[in-house]
Amino acid sequence: MLLKDIGKAGLAVVVLGTAACASDPTDNATPTDEPGPTMTSAATGSTSSTDAGATTTGGTGEGFQWHRVNLDFVSAYILYRGGEAVIVDTGVEGSEGAIEAALGEIDLGWGDVGALVVTHLHPDHQGSVPATIEATSDSLPWFAGAADLEGITAPNAGQAVGDGDTVDRGLQIIETPGHTPGHISVLDPIAGILVAGDALNGADGGVAGPTPDFSDDIDLANASVAKIAGFDFEIALFGHGEPVLAGASGLVADLADTLGGG
Repeated sequence: MLLKDIGKAGLAVVVLGTAACASDPTDNATPTDEPGPTMTSAATGSTSSTDAGATTTGGTGEGFQWHRVNLDFVSAYILYRGGEAVIVDTGVEGSEGAIEAALGEIDLGWGDVGALVVTHLHPDHQGSVPATIEATSDSLPWFAGAADLEGITAPNAGQAVGDGDTVDRGLQIIETPGHTPGHISVLDPIAGILVAGDALNGADGGVAGPTPDFSDDIDLANASVAKIAGFDFEIALFGHGEPVLAGASGLVADLADTLGGG
């Protein structure tokens, strides 16, 4: 069952302003995002295209597990529990086969997908949105940040989400603008998993800042790093770069201090 809860007072945070979008959402060219020049690192584990994240529990219920869809220079992710999955990002056009294979690796299929979240409108993250929705059902609920929503191509209408919203039984939305005006990240506060999209990058086993060359407003993007640093999570999953499997929020806090985006 899909839930969208608006206005959770305990989750409310200050909404940062957004910049005008400098990229053409209809452009089929694929950005080649690279980690930013400033990063922090720590010894961490690594994952491959077939490695699934470990379940952690706490609070009032069980957290999600995660599974990476490694598409070489970009990654999508599957968050799942109780036989139902949420896909976060879809890679470039033509990635639906890899997503289907990744679902099969965790004994799930298209019929088990209950929602899709798109972190932002760049074509290496939204390219397979139409195929993903058509493979599940034409009515699959999908979500994106309000400022990016109209730039995402899909066969059905998406729903705008932002700070204070949750999707699918507790996945928290964090507005993280700057890379694009409507960029969002996804947090499971119970399992301590952050799916950062391109608000952060993985680099050399650690956490790097957003890429200036591919960010609409790098100052706002750096402020979003400081915002993310205010949340508690153990694992960070990135659109570009290897996941950080331990101590991720501390690394992001150190990075935020370095960037001075607060």
